[in-house]
Amino acid sequence: MIDVIDKQIVSIIQEDARISNADIARRVGLAPSAVLERVRKLEERGVILGFETRIDHRQFGLGMLAFVFVKSRECGDGTDVELAKIPEVLEIHDVAGEDSFLLKVRADSPEGLAKLLREKIKAVQTVLSTRTTVVLETIKETSSVRISPDASAKNKNIKAVKKRK
Repeated sequence: MIDVIDKQIVSIIQEDARISNADIARRVGLAPSAVLERVRKLEERGVILGFETRIDHRQFGLGMLAFVFVKSRECGDGTDVELAKIPEVLEIHDVAGEDSFLLKVRADSPEGLAKLLREKIKAVQTVLSTRTTVVLETIKETSSVRISPDASAKNKNIKAVKKRK
């Protein structure tokens, strides 16, 4: 179960994944060892999926961001597995509507994007068509979500716990 303290810990880690257990402990009112144990358990249960470093993709020659809508033959035809093998594909989302998938991709240039589409994405035999939107500027990009402490009543897996004094 995810209690209020776990939610606080996850919120803090989302803000700064490099924060020390001691600093988290001070903010939530627990001992550092208790925080370490809670984080370990959150990882084991799949609540915390991992820790990533956000980078400036332009520094690595991958400044072009695009979203590619992909239409495949039929659901469950393995297209997603093949697309996931392409390193430039950062995200794959199974979507409702005319398209089968929405991909988030990075390339070094318009020519690099064209090559990615032609030689890798459209080369997947089950891909019928693609439609691409190029990003001109990213206004906001985050994987953090707002975790509301009062959402516990809406989720049966979350147990409310009173904070110790």
